[in-house]
Amino acid sequence: MKRNSKRENIYLSVLMIFSRELYAGIYPDKSQFSAAQFLQNDVLTQCPYTIECVYSDNGREYQGTSEHLFVKTCNNHRINQKFTKPACPQTNGKAERVIRTLMEMWHNQHVFSDSIDRKQKLKRFINFYNTVKPHKAISGKTPYEFLEDYFNHEV
Repeated sequence: MKRNSKRENIYLSVLMIFSRELYAGIYPDKSQFSAAQFLQNDVLTQCPYTIECVYSDNGREYQGTSEHLFVKTCNNHRINQKFTKPACPQTNGKAERVIRTLMEMWHNQHVFSDSIDRKQKLKRFINFYNTVKPHKAISGKTPYEFLEDYFNHEV
């Protein structure tokens, strides 16, 4: 299988630490604009419950003054921000692991015909990850099964 030789996009992902639920999107860069757009369009509009805190690395796309677009988006939705320890990638282990999973199970398994095909296959993978793939960290359930049990008070 021919691999995609050209990296055209940046992949942003959010892993809900509690449920292992995955949200991901494809954006052209690592700017505050793209990060804010991802949070607004790919997470907040799809997530059925309130997000209280975002835990991220110390990238410039995630932190700045109150005028910074990602910070503004968090503030507008009353989302607190926490950051990993600088120069300490061990504190970002879950994010690194989900990125590796995305690369191994989605990106490296496909040849994408165009950006529309890439986005479509990413959506299918996210659906698989959240509704079919069991996760050891949540007792072998899928993230959606775990959330269903939680909201039905069975956890």
